[in-house]
Amino acid sequence: MVDPGYYNPVSAEERTRLVQSHLSILPFIVDRMTLQVPSFMSREDVTSAAMMGLMDAANRFDPSRGVLFKTFAELRIRGAIFDEVRRMDWFSRSLREKQSRLTRSIEMLEHRLGRSPEEYEIAEAMGLALEAYRQLLCEVSHLGCVSLNETLDESEEGKTFLDSLVDARDLGALEGLERQELTRQLAACIEALSEKERLVVSLVYYEELSQKEVSEVLGVTEGRVSQLHSQALAKLRVKFSKALRGPS
Repeated sequence: MVDPGYYNPVSAEERTRLVQSHLSILPFIVDRMTLQVPSFMSREDVTSAAMMGLMDAANRFDPSRGVLFKTFAELRIRGAIFDEVRRMDWFSRSLREKQSRLTRSIEMLEHRLGRSPEEYEIAEAMGLALEAYRQLLCEVSHLGCVSLNETLDESEEGKTFLDSLVDARDLGALEGLERQELTRQLAACIEALSEKERLVVSLVYYEELSQKEVSEVLGVTEGRVSQLHSQALAKLRVKFSKALRGPS
């Protein structure tokens, strides 16, 4: 029996060619991940991780699966950068606790109100002044990269936000249908966000604009973009986890 996880690797010469011919995508990916990595990570750190991801993609690429190498490589590169974030263990226990408190407050309010809460309602539920709440959002903003890659529900192995953004055409029939359903659920969760939160999510993860570019589009400060981004991801985590669990 063939191991379903087995890869049919390409030759060493082909791996070298794949890496060399796709080096041009590295600067673009690094540039577009400003909101998704901790601020103290240097560009050199991110670029190094991206290069490791590209080489890993070439080593793991299996042409027989019918997936374009560029598509496969982009996912592996982003994954390698997020792995480096985790390896550096940049987030403190305090930040984790703050994010958990934020998530619990949003979940409680959504259950009580039957809708997505406004920021002043979340601040009040957390016993914080609005400015203090916004400062907390800035503090936990870079935890968004963990939220996008971690498993959202223990009963759903490997189901993440980023899983839902993969092109279903690159998947098998059954897996493609499952991914389409996850994508539909995620789209419904995004639709429930405020207009500015939806716009931030769209500009960051679909248009891949930088934080500065998003701030120019919205006409707000980069700090406000960071706050909206953090709040949107916290809400999405609550909504998407609930969708994966199904009716209680």
